[in-house]
Amino acid sequence: MSKRPYTKRRRAEKEAETRRRIVAAAAELHEERGPRETTVSAIAERAGVQRLTVYRHFPDDHALFEACTTHWLSANPPPEPEEWLQLDDARERTRAALGALYAYFRRTRAMWRLAHRDRDDVPAVQAPMRRFDTHLDEIREDLVRAWAPGRREAGSVRAVLGHALKFPTWQSLYDEGLSDAQMADLVVTWLRCVAASDTGGRAG
Repeated sequence: MSKRPYTKRRRAEKEAETRRRIVAAAAELHEERGPRETTVSAIAERAGVQRLTVYRHFPDDHALFEACTTHWLSANPPPEPEEWLQLDDARERTRAALGALYAYFRRTRAMWRLAHRDRDDVPAVQAPMRRFDTHLDEIREDLVRAWAPGRREAGSVRAVLGHALKFPTWQSLYDEGLSDAQMADLVVTWLRCVAASDTGGRAG
């Protein structure tokens, strides 16, 4: 009986394991040093492979960053609107959404801080970051509908939410010593003011 299928399978398994180690090493280094300071040599050393092995699996930064992002997000999935869609009250829905997002930022702040720091300097970071921005935009639009149902214009509400959902906003309030719940309450208070101003009356 030929051993060739077994040998090919073992080779494929070994290649997959090498690729996994490279991706995991890159993700760890991005979180520790940031994308800008992570070199192929450092990735190879952390993964226990040669630099040429890294290039064989990932011929350019974009391929590596796409794999790294998928790996990291699978271990650190961001909150989804399904977690708070059952809440009809705009204030409750916003507190739930921001509470989930801010707790996520708190758990993963090392990665997000460095990713934002290096975003403009590392082109390969920009596409994954834009996709996360799109996810935040979807959360924003859901919350805008809760605060301004049926209205075409909700510019102030949209602007406040766009600011509140960003990691740098969370980071600045975190640096001021606020808890996630305090941050969410602050945003809701701001939204109540601007929503009332937009409608010419009182909101919530």
